[in-house]
Amino acid sequence: MSESLVQARLNKLRTLRCQGTNPYPARVARTDTIGEVTARFSGLVPEERSGKQATITGRVVAFRRMGKASFFDLRDETGEIQVYATLDALEVIGYQSLCDNDIGDFLQVCGEVFRTKRGELTIDVANWALLAKSLRPLPEKWHGLKDVELRYRHRSLDLIANERARDIFVRRSRMVAAMRRFLDERGFVEVETPIMQPMAGGATARPFTTHHNTLNIDLYLRIAPELYLKRLVIGGLERVYELGKSFRNEGVSTEHHPEFTTLEIYEAYSDYEGMMSLAEELIQRSAMDVIGSLKIHYQGQEISLESPWRRLDLEEAVEDESGVPVANRSAEDILSDATRAGIDLPVLPRGKLIDQLFERFVESKLIQPTIIKDYPVDTSPLAKKKTGVKGVAERFELFIGGMELANAFTELNDPIDQRCRFEQQEGWRKDGDDEAQQIDEDFLFALEHGMPPTGGIGFGVDRVAMLLTDCSSIRDVILFPTLRAKKRR
Repeated sequence: MSESLVQARLNKLRTLRCQGTNPYPARVARTDTIGEVTARFSGLVPEERSGKQATITGRVVAFRRMGKASFFDLRDETGEIQVYATLDALEVIGYQSLCDNDIGDFLQVCGEVFRTKRGELTIDVANWALLAKSLRPLPEKWHGLKDVELRYRHRSLDLIANERARDIFVRRSRMVAAMRRFLDERGFVEVETPIMQPMAGGATARPFTTHHNTLNIDLYLRIAPELYLKRLVIGGLERVYELGKSFRNEGVSTEHHPEFTTLEIYEAYSDYEGMMSLAEELIQRSAMDVIGSLKIHYQGQEISLESPWRRLDLEEAVEDESGVPVANRSAEDILSDATRAGIDLPVLPRGKLIDQLFERFVESKLIQPTIIKDYPVDTSPLAKKKTGVKGVAERFELFIGGMELANAFTELNDPIDQRCRFEQQEGWRKDGDDEAQQIDEDFLFALEHGMPPTGGIGFGVDRVAMLLTDCSSIRDVILFPTLRAKKRR
């Protein structure tokens, strides 16, 4: 059926060209968007004519032919409006040609604006032009469509048919703009650092690799911009941020995607307490600009973003929810206590065991904004140790809606300690941990020249977008998510 419809449209296309009509003209004359027309003539009452002309453009999304008169709906990005065409106004050829157009075609329409007896704002067509011929029929309304992968693979069709999808990406754009404004107003400088890097650093993750033929070197798609941004702080840029793509060659889930957007921020003479305040203010500003309220709804839960946000110690939260004591306990002790409690854990270093317990018993319960602070040093190789507390680093993660949205440190600026941490990570790599970090000599060289006390934070922009658009999957807020290759028949 679909192929026969395509063939019918191809036949129409050939006919148009034979008649000397260009079905894809290069120039368009538009005086108004549909939204502007709707706003300007909102005061018209039923059966009132404005006496004024408007020239609009858009896609045909509905058509109702009624003999010598026809109605159709035209849509652009600002809205939708009804168009009225008559045989008397357009004469036989003009009217018949207009009626031969298909749903999905793009038209330019010029005519008087009026309101119908039923109160519908309408344009009475005086003349029109075809702007682009659609060769495939539009999809039906996709609300409730079970094959969500089809929506991701053909996002253009999703955006055509699904107003909710269009709204999500408009909101995401406003959110990103709000984040930039927030930082720019506070004197931060936006920068760009390399996406292809000779060493994958700044986070613990498995990288994507590529090869530069001319230089004959392997390069990595960055897993985080952190080490480059801290080099800029060392160089005297005291407030910097980067909003861009990072890549991690790991599993896909509702909260993970191999290509994702991060916002990383570094501020000299600050610390993780300063980053807590910054996180609170930035998320609140984004919510106000996108939603207009600090009360939001996410997956059936009402969430308040109002200050102050709850702050919990990581080890205390794990002990309270799992029942396994972890404070001042070795990895062996934690494993033993977990086993007695009927909790099966793999053999891992102490910090990763605590992470496992946190993910299983705590994370999903953190619906209201919660800062989980003071992480084990062995899982925080770039964070400064907490004074007077053995084995703990000044690091926090922000959770809202049961998701981690941000990760922040008081940045480690002791080059000797940083080298020791890298060496420990390198040892883990040799033991088979392909996510452990390598020793980055260029970063250490810069750090040895001195970095001021600094606070840093990284936001998962896609996850913040999920929160502010009430989406349960990260692929719903990424226009073109990575998908498996389509099987060919």
